[in-house]
Amino acid sequence: MVGDHKILALVPARGGSKSIPHKNLKPFAGHPLVAYSIAAGLQSGVVDRMIVSTDDAEIAQAARDYGAEVPFMRPVELAQDNTPDFPVFEHALRWLEQNEDYMPDIVVQLRPTTPVRPPWTVTRAVEILLEHPEADSVRGVVPSGQTPYKMWRLDDAGRMQPLLDSELPEAYNQPRQALPSTYWQTGHIDAIRRETLTEKRSISGDVILPLLLEASYTVDIDTQRDWARAEALMLSGTLEAVWPGRRPRRLPTKVQAVILDFDGVLTDNRVWVDQEGIESVAAHRGDGWGISDLRRAGVQVLILSTESNPVVSARAEKLGVPVIQGSTDKADALRNWLGTNNVDPESSVYVGNDVNDLPCFGLVGFACVVADAHPQVRLLADYILRTPGGHGAVRELTDWILERSDNKETHA
Repeated sequence: MVGDHKILALVPARGGSKSIPHKNLKPFAGHPLVAYSIAAGLQSGVVDRMIVSTDDAEIAQAARDYGAEVPFMRPVELAQDNTPDFPVFEHALRWLEQNEDYMPDIVVQLRPTTPVRPPWTVTRAVEILLEHPEADSVRGVVPSGQTPYKMWRLDDAGRMQPLLDSELPEAYNQPRQALPSTYWQTGHIDAIRRETLTEKRSISGDVILPLLLEASYTVDIDTQRDWARAEALMLSGTLEAVWPGRRPRRLPTKVQAVILDFDGVLTDNRVWVDQEGIESVAAHRGDGWGISDLRRAGVQVLILSTESNPVVSARAEKLGVPVIQGSTDKADALRNWLGTNNVDPESSVYVGNDVNDLPCFGLVGFACVVADAHPQVRLLADYILRTPGGHGAVRELTDWILERSDNKETHA
């Protein structure tokens, strides 16, 4: 809330997506795509309610895990490919007024498909709107990559006609510097007065002011190629951007050691017990190949488990790596192992899945979790793998390390 003004942030995140299936839940730089828009609202300091409008139960749960409210489910008829923005916002405002007597003064739209935002985006957009009572809305824009004054359309006879009229003679033949500046609207943010939505029945109104962003923040994810480019930009660390939770650390330039939790990382966290009480677990052969690749690249590998179980020892022996098990204090055991083996903690990677792994995160330079890790652990990890534990998550990690670190130079 800013002064007496109630500020609602709304993230529209439907479940259907044809270009990238279940796009809003797909891990982007380690977190579900929708989490970045939620974080932008929660971290702004000016939003008093952060709501996700979705028709999908999995998105709703992920939104709650990352701190958003999901007080209602969006009707299916408002979650189609061709559904415009306005009825989604109309539905949300009507539901909140009728069911909670809540009527915000400003509604902020944060689209999930534009996850790379400067930390001040929401705050500044709201400030601009409040500073200008004549404005109906504020919209995020970036300088146009191409000027529309040099764009064309074809008439009915197939002849080229300028896309835009201009007072400049033959504007399409003028140098770019002589043409008016133009801007491209992005999905970073829309800050909208409630009256614009309820009275003018518009998502923007007539008087729209700009929130000008640097062109380097231009990200709109519609295709797999867009996704790869945006994720690489986010992971590069070159832009100041909103992250869910704390900002993750970068993978060490050269990894010296990888420490693996056992249950839930090298297994899927299930256990089979026979009538004699003998336990067995399922492991993924791909993880073994990945560990072998790491060791050939000169990386030390350790299995660190709270459990004391012959199955842990057997799997470690099969993989040819040392194991520490039965330790009630994993952090102390890790600290001692790092010191005894002269391993630089900042060049070490830890992989876990549950809250008992958290004390180890601060002892290494980089902490990963598997895709199905506990929500609290996901928020504190530097990277979330796409694969669940026991299904090849370690292989995913080893391939990622050998691709991105200097260890690839020695990898055969």
